[in-house]
Amino acid sequence: MKIKSPADMKLVVQDLKQKNKRIVSTNGAFDLLHAGHIRCLEFAKSKGDVLIVGLNSDSSIKKYKSETRPIIPENERAEMLSALEYVDYIVIFEEETPDEFIKLVCPDVHIKGAEYKENLSEKELVESLGGIIFFRERKPGEVTTTKIIEKIMKTYKGD
Repeated sequence: MKIKSPADMKLVVQDLKQKNKRIVSTNGAFDLLHAGHIRCLEFAKSKGDVLIVGLNSDSSIKKYKSETRPIIPENERAEMLSALEYVDYIVIFEEETPDEFIKLVCPDVHIKGAEYKENLSEKELVESLGGIIFFRERKPGEVTTTKIIEKIMKTYKGD
């Protein structure tokens, strides 16, 4: 099973480190899964042996995005991610920032979208643990969850 509790993930990470596997991490809400997410996960997987995704819980998304999000509940988002070949493990985390997830995983590589380059809160932590950060550039016109929601609202306004 790809979806792990933090306690189970700790054991998995210990095993992966003993086997000298290059651990890659990324994190986010992954609400309304779309092609941009898939491309980011594919990019992340290409940077190492094992991809571990930190998935924001419903409560953490409400804190940093809005009370109306997420659209899809955390267990369903985790299930969708687990169906993707690029994803090896998923850990749902409750905090607003991924710091505890990163401390748990101690990634060799951490991936984020280029839109976070200027203010990536976890950058210092990843580097202090010996990891490196890669940023994935969005393709021109690439969709985001927010843009999808805006389009749905505009398209179905008044229906």
